[in-house]
Amino acid sequence: MVIEINKDIDRYQETVALGLTAKQLIFSVASVVVGGGLVLLLYKYIGLTGAAYVAIPCVAPIALGGFYSYNGMSFYEYMGKKLQFMFHNKALTYVSTESEQAIKAYEAEQSNTGKKKKAGKGEKTEVTDNKKNKEDFEAMKKKTKGILIGMIAAVVAAVAGAVIYKATR
Repeated sequence: MVIEINKDIDRYQETVALGLTAKQLIFSVASVVVGGGLVLLLYKYIGLTGAAYVAIPCVAPIALGGFYSYNGMSFYEYMGKKLQFMFHNKALTYVSTESEQAIKAYEAEQSNTGKKKKAGKGEKTEVTDNKKNKEDFEAMKKKTKGILIGMIAAVVAAVAGAVIYKATR
């Protein structure tokens, strides 16, 4: 008698129906209901193709919620982390862990050997680099928000235009 055991026991999933887990089955049914409902509601106004184009972006996040997993996170957890990193992160800055005494000892050592470096000039460029990095980060953050808002506005405008076009014909 041979009993096959999954080699990776941590990833074992018990199937409920059609080879799907309970979570996958629930999200599949929900996506079919939402997608079918949208297509049936919009079919009269914008046709089958237009209704499908509107339904797909609405159904995709629902379906991904049941099937997508990355590093043990579900789709919604992963996208929450991505949005948090995009909009709520602070710029990281470098803070020296060396004390003034260590810097003075280094300067004294350099002056004794005749290879004195200008520490003040290097420190100023580090501070200006940190400021520049923060400004660049904030500018990129604003640009990303603008692009995201623009994309949402474009999708809404396209759907509204399609509905108005079909309603006036």
